[in-house]
Amino acid sequence: MEKVFKLQRKKAKVIFRNDSLTADKLAISGEMPRTYIKWLEAAKKFYSVATTDTAIQTKLARLAITADSLAAANTLITELEAARAEYLKEVGESQDATKAKDAAFAKMDDWMSEFYAVARIGLEDNPQLLEALGKVVR
Repeated sequence: MEKVFKLQRKKAKVIFRNDSLTADKLAISGEMPRTYIKWLEAAKKFYSVATTDTAIQTKLARLAITADSLAAANTLITELEAARAEYLKEVGESQDATKAKDAAFAKMDDWMSEFYAVARIGLEDNPQLLEALGKVVR
């Protein structure tokens, strides 16, 4: 999507270099936004305006930007948004799983410290047996 938009935006800037009103309408004035959200907004605006305005489509056709390629790019935007939503959902689930794992390890750590304390008391007569539990005894 990024490659397609970059190329089509560049072509549109050439076509509308003397028509600042249309360039503003297509959101191609100035530099391309760098942040994801602003970049996506610019791409959505470019394709939504370009697909609905036949006069713009006629001018864009001069540099091989067809109505079909505009529609295909619109489809790519929809797919990109769906993939991004899935990605954010997965990130959220991963963070929740990490919190649950950390809580489980904290609970287990608390239990194990109590277990080792009881084992030290129980094995006072034979402290070398603590090494079988993984505790180093000097």
